[in-house]
Amino acid sequence: EAAGVVEALGPGVKGLAVGDRVAYVLKTGAYRQRRTLDAAHLVKLPDGVSDDVAASVMLKGLTAQYLVTSTYEVKAGDTVLVHAAAGGVGLLIGQWLKALGATTIGTAGSAQKLELARAHGYSHVINYREQDFVSVVKEITGGRGCEVVYDSVGHDTWRGSLKCLKRFGMFANFGQSSGLIRDFALSDLAAGSLSACRPTLFDYIAERSDLERRSADLFARLTSGEVRADTIARRPLEEAASVHADLEARRTVGATVLVP
Repeated sequence: EAAGVVEALGPGVKGLAVGDRVAYVLKTGAYRQRRTLDAAHLVKLPDGVSDDVAASVMLKGLTAQYLVTSTYEVKAGDTVLVHAAAGGVGLLIGQWLKALGATTIGTAGSAQKLELARAHGYSHVINYREQDFVSVVKEITGGRGCEVVYDSVGHDTWRGSLKCLKRFGMFANFGQSSGLIRDFALSDLAAGSLSACRPTLFDYIAERSDLERRSADLFARLTSGEVRADTIARRPLEEAASVHADLEARRTVGATVLVP
């Protein structure tokens, strides 16, 4: 994910002009000063969305958007569990869920991260290093469980995530910060007639119309203040390797923007 300014246009490009502020999300290649790419991947930035914010939300914000509107359409009154609640997606999705009227439960690994999650919309927070999140979720929900679990942690949490669902609940695994899920079997879903999926953003924005629609929804919520992307660390692009080390060690909160 990246944001920048259009410096030149190729022949036949319409809808963009030199000087336009734009952003994009692709599978690879954002770590650079300049880039030539197909204009179909670019979206214009509204005045109320800064370059730093745009560079931090094209992947994470659009992920939050499709998770709560399409993977499982969250409704007012739903109870939702989100792992890594103080991460880049977690902070955005907590606010989005609050705006939708859901009861939100977030897990994180330190008191600082729990405080940050609570400040970004979570109704309840759980320190997974000190507490059994399954037991706490059962207590919070009166034993009923959650309609959906959004799990980007993977290996360490998936079995517990399934136990946190009510009948017909949805397990949405969209990442694996602790490692890939292994030994999963369809029979694991039998306890409650559960559903499970492994969504990826690029399927949800494969069509230009989907990219435009989902980006417009994200930008509208940002400019209205309903969702804030206010936890952003700026680091020089030259420090990319150490930033990755911090990410792998879970030392970061929110988003990190690399500045060329």
